[in-house]
Amino acid sequence: MNTPKLTVVIGASDHPERYSFLAVTRLRANGHPVVAIGKRMGMVADTPIITEHPDTENVDTVSLYLNPTLQPEYYDYILSLHPKRIIFNPGTENMELAQLATENGIEAKEACTLVLLSTGQF
Repeated sequence: MNTPKLTVVIGASDHPERYSFLAVTRLRANGHPVVAIGKRMGMVADTPIITEHPDTENVDTVSLYLNPTLQPEYYDYILSLHPKRIIFNPGTENMELAQLATENGIEAKEACTLVLLSTGQF
C-alpha cells in the first residue's frame, strides 16, 4: 500500500449514490486520512462532513467534487492548505483555479480520484 496521503474532499455528500461519498469511503478503506467538507453536515461511515474550512497542515491532495461555479469561494482556502495537488474530478474542471494552483506550485490534475485509487495511482 502507498503512504497515507491526507486528503481534503471538497463537495462531500452523505448520499451513498454520490461520487464524493464513494471517494471518502474508498480513500478511508485505502488508509488515507480524510477531511470531508460539504454544504451540509453529515457522515460518511466514520468520517464527519463539516461545513467550516479548518486550518489543516500536511495536506497532500484536495479532491474536488464541486461545480466550478461554486469553487471561487474556496480558492483562498484551497491555496492556504498548500496541497501537493488538486484533483479536478469529472465535471469540476476549472481553468482559473488550475492556473492559480500552478502559479502557487500546486499540481492541477484533471482525473478521477476513484480511478486513481482503483489503479494504484493515487
